[in-house]
This record gives sequence, C-alpha cells and structure tokens, in this order.
Amino acid sequence: MDDATPHEDLPFDGAISRYLREEAPDEIRQAVESGNGRAATVPRFPYPEKMPREAYAQEMARLQVELVRLQAWVKESGTRVVVVFEGRDAAGKGGSIKAFTENLNPRTARIVALPAPTEAEKGEWYFQRYVRELPTRGEIVLFDRSWYNRGVVEHVFGFCTPAERALWFRQVEPFERMLVEDGILLFKVWINVGRATQLERMLARERDPLKQWKLSWIDVEGLRRWGSYSAAITETLERTDHAAARWIVLRGDDKRRARLNLIRAVLGPIPYARKDPAAIGALDPLIAGGPELRRGDATGC
Repeated sequence: MDDATPHEDLPFDGAISRYLREEAPDEIRQAVESGNGRAATVPRFPYPEKMPREAYAQEMARLQVELVRLQAWVKESGTRVVVVFEGRDAAGKGGSIKAFTENLNPRTARIVALPAPTEAEKGEWYFQRYVRELPTRGEIVLFDRSWYNRGVVEHVFGFCTPAERALWFRQVEPFERMLVEDGILLFKVWINVGRATQLERMLARERDPLKQWKLSWIDVEGLRRWGSYSAAITETLERTDHAAARWIVLRGDDKRRARLNLIRAVLGPIPYARKDPAAIGALDPLIAGGPELRRGDATGC
C-alpha cells in the first residue's frame, strides 16, 4: 500500500493494513511483505508457481463446454442440482461461482447469496429460508454461503448459542439426506486458503475501490480469530461429511487450479448427455479431496 494513502480513504480506516503492521504473526507479515507490494507475492500452495494463463484458459474452455452440456441435460431431464460454496473470507468463493456460471443461462442457473436473517427469519426453523431457495425441476442453484453459517461464522462470532449449534449438528445430516433422497444432486464445496494468502487478498480488496464493498467488519475481526475459525471449520467438516453428501475440499491458494478442479468435481459424477470425460479430465489430488486434505495442509490453516 502507498504510505501516502490516507487511512480514512480505506474501509474501516485501514484496519486490515493496520492488522498487517501491528497484529499479524511475524511469519505471516514477512510472507505478505516479501514482494514489496507486488500482487500475488505469497507462494501458491501446493505448487510453487501459478498455473500458466494459457494452459488455464485452454482447460477452462473445455470445461465450459461441458457445463453448458450439463445445463442442457438438467433442463431436459428435470434434474435439480445444488452446489454449496463455503470457505473463509477471500478464499475465492465469488470467483469460483463466476467461473462456474460464466456461460450458463441465468434463467435456470441461479446464485443465492442471502443477507443476514431478518427478525421474522430468526423466528423460523433455521433451514427454512434456505429451503425456499432450493431448485425446481431443471434448475441449478449455487449457494454463496449456506446453512453452514451456523457451524462456523455464527459460532465464532457468538451469533448463535451452543445449544442452537448443537441442534443444528443433529439436524444437518438428516436435512441433507432428505434433499438427496428427494432427487437433488447436492455438492458441498469448501475452499481452503492459507493465512498469508487470505491476508494478501484482503489487503488487495482494501486498496481497490472496485472491491472494497466486499469487506465487512466481520472480515476485519475474523483476521484476529484465525484459530477459532480453524477449530470451528475442522469440527464442522468432520461432523458433516457423510455418505449422502461428501465435502469437496479445494486448496484455494492457487485460484486457477482450484476453479478447474471445482468444475471437474461437479461434472464428474453426473451422467449428463454428450459427456466428454477426456475434456473433463481427472481431479488433481494435490488440489481437491475430502476433509483429510485440509488436515494435511501446511498453509497455516
């Protein structure tokens, strides 16, 4: 950041930059500052270099064709698809959703990003407002955050009681089993990201007038609660990874490889018409896996 930039011109008076200077662990600060302000200074994990842009574009183009074929089949067959996107702030959920929907017809591929619950919604069954957004026949719905807020964010910030969270844990697996038994194809995606990468991305948002709207006080405060988030994430992933709806965990430090493997993970199990397995390719086990992938990370997560 340019030292001449007034803090009052930055969201929350430059709280993210101040966190970097005053509160970030030394190894995280050094990783972020090592590039002298250049973008993408933190080494991409688990690969030391970014995926080349040309190679990424070629693979993504093939996958986009497959996504269009998937949507055509979903519409013709009346199939219902739900993809849940979860992850830490700045993990890459929005960019992944954009890559997924780039060439899809928005009439039958819908993004759901719910705001904080209203007073009326707080008085409802916790899952009720998400049920209202579930797909009808021939529709794909992508949740940009979901009912998993209760397992992580609400718990970390005290927005729910321990009893409410315990009830949620008892209900979430039966809820998801009912969705699957009713014929919904349910995919749950957790995008993991290392601590230095997250801070780097949030600093970039702080400096970019076109992206400052993405930041909230929860993002700022969440930087200080990395350990609490980590514990909540680990517990939630392990307790909600069940046979009817497994978690797809992606290492999101490398955005390009993560997006490619996200799309592969969704396309792979679905028997849609004109499917081209060669175009889809195989999942990269260094990028995509289950909850055990996150446990084995060395990214400060």
